[in-house]
Amino acid sequence: MTEQGASGALAQNVMNFARLLRKAGLPVGPGKILTAIEALAAIDVTCQEDVYWALHAVLVERHAQSDLFSIAFERFWISRPDADEAMSMLDDVADQTSPQSNVLLPRRIAEAMADVGLANKTRNREGDLEIEASETWSAIERLRSKDFETMSADELAVTKRAMTDLRLPIPELPSRRFRPHMSGRRIDMRSTLRNTVRAGGSIDLKRKKRVRRHPPLVVLCDISGSMESYARMMLHFLHAITNDRDRVHTFLFGTRLTNVSRHLTHTDPDVALSRVGRAVRDWSGGTRIGETLAVFNRRWSRRVLGQGAVVLLITDGLDRDGGLGLAEEVERLQKSSRRLIWLNPLLRFNEFQPKSAGIKAMLPYVDDFRPVHSLDSLTDLAVALADPHSQTQWPHQYHRDSHA
Repeated sequence: MTEQGASGALAQNVMNFARLLRKAGLPVGPGKILTAIEALAAIDVTCQEDVYWALHAVLVERHAQSDLFSIAFERFWISRPDADEAMSMLDDVADQTSPQSNVLLPRRIAEAMADVGLANKTRNREGDLEIEASETWSAIERLRSKDFETMSADELAVTKRAMTDLRLPIPELPSRRFRPHMSGRRIDMRSTLRNTVRAGGSIDLKRKKRVRRHPPLVVLCDISGSMESYARMMLHFLHAITNDRDRVHTFLFGTRLTNVSRHLTHTDPDVALSRVGRAVRDWSGGTRIGETLAVFNRRWSRRVLGQGAVVLLITDGLDRDGGLGLAEEVERLQKSSRRLIWLNPLLRFNEFQPKSAGIKAMLPYVDDFRPVHSLDSLTDLAVALADPHSQTQWPHQYHRDSHA
């Protein structure tokens, strides 16, 4: 191959690699592609490490993108699978939240490689590629009321993408801090005196008002075997919420309590959920709700439940210990928070009855009791949080009837 042919092949490979990164979610435009080609022309392209860092310097903007870039570089420049191999990767990609999963290939990379490979193969065979866009909006509308547990893999993927647009509009609360404000109800004596001294005795009253901010959101999510499918979907939702607002604290529990708040702050969902999977040791096991809530109340409540925190308790209430010590711990949790909301997927059944010992122990001490099994249920939760007076009174009514 001539030198001109070699440089042309390299430029084509850089374009394909940039297309792969763009499909995987990285902002790679034509300008970066031209800069990447110029960067490779200035180095020894036979040195893999030099090629890696030259492309990394041009195509990666933030640290959060480095993991995806590294995986894509490994698969594209070293493995170089064809379209059929890329498509077969989709079947081999394990769930990123599984603790047994050591796979380094996020599903979005596999899908991007499959798309790029199929696109190249089609162009070589037919010349032009026609792309048909599906109406994802109507697909989401059809899935809004569908149970997470009954969705196919494609439907789950569409639902996960829709979850990134959901928000929890918790109303702001007044804090103890003040800030300067022209029409504030309080006089800011410190600023007034300081301004008086500077003005040589002329008094100009300065005012201040309370600072309002969103209260902390604390999530306690059950990851036992009976909650597995719902917990995995909720993690995608919690990742979107964590990256949308500050002071979101997420804890997962089965037979032990695990704080995964730091892992969910990573902007890339594949990387975030992969880290969560490695951190959690008791996925899909039993449930000891009372014991894990006792650990939370003892070690974490004073750290994260201040300033009017709202608590989301996501569990079906099926306790392996038969509700031992559960009532006391839930009562303490409720008294430590401004609002305790219990999200239970079993409420999707119209014939649901609170018969288990764990559910009976928890019901008297929750402020709200809601289902969590579909996009519609999450939307209803957002509406309820936006209106603090919109609460479900059935749990307390059940408590009164049960002791009648």
